[in-house]
Amino acid sequence: MSTDQLSFHTTIGVEVKGETWSCVEIPGSAEFFGTGKTVRVDALIDDVKLENVGAMVTGTGGHMVSLNAKARKSLGKDIGDTVEVTIMKR
Repeated sequence: MSTDQLSFHTTIGVEVKGETWSCVEIPGSAEFFGTGKTVRVDALIDDVKLENVGAMVTGTGGHMVSLNAKARKSLGKDIGDTVEVTIMKR
């Protein structure tokens, strides 16, 4: 695996300010990106490509990628479901 990509399995859903958002959290993201700020990435969630999306900060030192309704429908998944994720630096 390249140092420009990170692959992992995770569950959809990130706790933010007492609510569960339809996002996937990127483990070890601050070290992977070298920053705690929002960055642009390409993502492959199961077989759905997301290009040039923002990996937003979680508020706890990590990053997350939001899965909008269209992406969740394409995946056939929602909060609580497990997905395979590959994040690629831009």
